[in-house]
Amino acid sequence: MAPPPLLALQGVMLTLGGKPLLEGADLSVAPGARIALVGRNGSGKSTLLKIAAGELESDAGERFFQPGASLRYLPQEPDFAGFATAAAYVEAGLGPLDDPYIARTLLVELGLAGDEDPSKLSGGEARRAALARVLAPEPDILLLDEPTNHLDLPTILWLEEKLASLRSAMVVISHDRRFLQDLTRETVWIDRGRARHLSRGFTEFEAWRDRELEEEEKQAHKLERKIANEEHWLRHGVSGRRKRNMKRLAGLHSLRAERRNRVMPTGEVRLEASEATLSGKLVIEAVKIGKSYGARVIVENFTTRVLRGDRLGIVGANGAGKTTLIKLLTGELPPDSGRVKLGAGLDMATLDQSRASLRPETTLQDALTGGGSDTVEINGERRHVVGYMKDFLFKPEQARTPIGKLSGGERGRLMLARALAKPSNLLVLDEPTNDLDLETLDLLEEMLADYPGTLIVVSHDRDFLDRIATSVLMSEGEGRWVEYAGGYSDMVAQRGRGVDARGAVASQAPKEKAAKEKPAERAPAKAKLTFKEQHALATLPAKMDELKTKRAKLQALLDDPELYAKDAGKFAKASEMFAAVECELAAAEEEWLELEIKREEIEG
Repeated sequence: MAPPPLLALQGVMLTLGGKPLLEGADLSVAPGARIALVGRNGSGKSTLLKIAAGELESDAGERFFQPGASLRYLPQEPDFAGFATAAAYVEAGLGPLDDPYIARTLLVELGLAGDEDPSKLSGGEARRAALARVLAPEPDILLLDEPTNHLDLPTILWLEEKLASLRSAMVVISHDRRFLQDLTRETVWIDRGRARHLSRGFTEFEAWRDRELEEEEKQAHKLERKIANEEHWLRHGVSGRRKRNMKRLAGLHSLRAERRNRVMPTGEVRLEASEATLSGKLVIEAVKIGKSYGARVIVENFTTRVLRGDRLGIVGANGAGKTTLIKLLTGELPPDSGRVKLGAGLDMATLDQSRASLRPETTLQDALTGGGSDTVEINGERRHVVGYMKDFLFKPEQARTPIGKLSGGERGRLMLARALAKPSNLLVLDEPTNDLDLETLDLLEEMLADYPGTLIVVSHDRDFLDRIATSVLMSEGEGRWVEYAGGYSDMVAQRGRGVDARGAVASQAPKEKAAKEKPAERAPAKAKLTFKEQHALATLPAKMDELKTKRAKLQALLDDPELYAKDAGKFAKASEMFAAVECELAAAEEEWLELEIKREEIEG
């Protein structure tokens, strides 16, 4: 006999803005369950998860939560209000019997010291703090809404390993196919307000979904045929007994009502890239290029050739220099050494993961047309902007909607619409999969497969890289970049391992400060450095040397194979101190790098 569920939703109904969002949705979470919660953007996945977490009240339906069970909910946008430090935020999620040491350990493993100001955390740092808060208590139920958002590959791999080791039941919303395939054993599909259940993991979901939709289409066709036959009888049939005829006529009315009330599947995004004339066979040639900022080497002695039609994937931890490498390859940034040659006839279109060019007050229509127009040119043809919006699942009434009011998925589709509208034969996409639902990802992959030009893509989505890339550039550290043939899985097979899930994590969080601050987001350079900045620039090298010495001593202590057996407490404390020193050193290096860049900009 199956154990009773820890959490159950039955017949949940909710209407938002006058439109039904959930219409009788069910969800049951048994002990140890691993459930993928999937559906199109706007289908109600996050809303159902909020109702399950008790954060939102439904209009109708029942919620059962087993008394004494513990639950933690990871929202897409955690609220840090009222917390002075990241550690205070994480420890507030602990139960009365939970060990605060576990919270501190998780913070260190995720690359945070704990004393960070929550209001100044980057997107990746905020996501790591939120993960530490929900993982530390090891609750009976984990409800995770896009847990991999803003995380780099080392942290995603660490998170997979951590979740796999827990006994907690989990309900996970994610656009990362590989993440869902590795972790889930059941699938719940939110489709047109209802929840459809598959008793197998996400690996088998898409084939099952396609069969369900095909069967639904067959049933709809049968209904149409039956209605047509009954209408033919009504117009041309031989008159019979009135009672029998009235019954048959009522049956026809019932069939028509069934057709009228049938909710059609959500439309598909139509992705089509505006194509420029073909470029030359050679697109990019880089010969022994190098780029450094002070003592930090971003690229060293790197050589590659990108030919027309290549699909180049770039992977590495946050702060490895992926964006800098793209700027070097596309000629936006000159190398310190070596040379970069761009091919003839290049027309480049870019998609920036920061979405900094999307001003919140700009309307959807103006963002697509550039303002002052109601048409957009696609492949040499003028199209009305509303028609182009529909290709990306925007409604006509959204034309005047400010971008600040759009959801994350809608902003992602808007960025794609803008990038694909520009005629190009070289597409540069920086994290294009962020906030896109799985169906839109499928169509993006199909469009890119048919794109006749050249593609350079930065992504942490392993499945996306496997489907798209013909070669992968991997950051090996210290400015070394190595190119591997094939997609991400091929790179792992050739390299012998993927991006390390442990060790690398602790040093990445501070580096995100540089990654999140794109040149377009920085304030204009001042005429000179402030006194505080000059002092920091002068003193940081000594501080970094001191931290390196401290790190070396701790490393020597940890290298003693008998330390753990002799004094487990000392080993644990040394491990924690080593991670904290690594984090502090990375932060100091990053601060020095930013100041050095600023000094160079001021000096021209």
